[in-house]
Amino acid sequence: MVLHMEIEERGNFYTYTVLSLIAVTGMVYGINLGDTEANIRVWGMLNLFILLIGIPFIFLQSKAGLPNFWDARVTNSQRLYLPLFVGVVFGALDVLVFKIVLHPEPYTDLPPFLQPFPYSVFLYISGAFETEVVYRLIPLTIFMMLGTYFKQGRYATHFFWTGAILTSIREPLEQISSNLPWVMVYALVSGFLMNLLQAIYFRKAGFLSSLTLRLGHYLIWHILLGIYVEFYEIL
Repeated sequence: MVLHMEIEERGNFYTYTVLSLIAVTGMVYGINLGDTEANIRVWGMLNLFILLIGIPFIFLQSKAGLPNFWDARVTNSQRLYLPLFVGVVFGALDVLVFKIVLHPEPYTDLPPFLQPFPYSVFLYISGAFETEVVYRLIPLTIFMMLGTYFKQGRYATHFFWTGAILTSIREPLEQISSNLPWVMVYALVSGFLMNLLQAIYFRKAGFLSSLTLRLGHYLIWHILLGIYVEFYEIL
């Protein structure tokens, strides 16, 4: 049993390393691209430092009562396919509201939330990875560790829901920018709901499930919408 956990923890480390290398590759790509393209968003050393902070937590998943990244008890449907579908649905809703309803006219250049393809693939994989480290891996592992050891885990569920709600409300509150009341309500509710589902997936199926859900959202909202605007709308 102990050996099995050690193997899965090594899987956590290898997966985390691959994702970090994608982030570093994207950062170098963005720096070079910035010499020829305007308004390129580039990762900095602070982003990489955040990923370094997350490393100790990948070895605490079992101790916190959480599935490891490739936990044998979790199916790929639970870990990858279903969360990806959920993320795609949230991304499609955002495109419907913010592009089709609020901005039906063609863009004349890429807005700040879109980046040129294929750089966008690197940036938004890295962005999703960093976000999940900050909002799921670090804080929820801490909450679950506290819940596991406080009074022998009697209140572990309470600790989880406290952490899940706090981490789920923060991101949508930070991103509300519209003056239209219905848009603000939509952004708050959809953002909170997506983050809460990610927290639930994180607890039941591990870090990769919450990351995959966000990647599904980014695939539609950032990458595919960016391809459409860059190659079909901008004249």
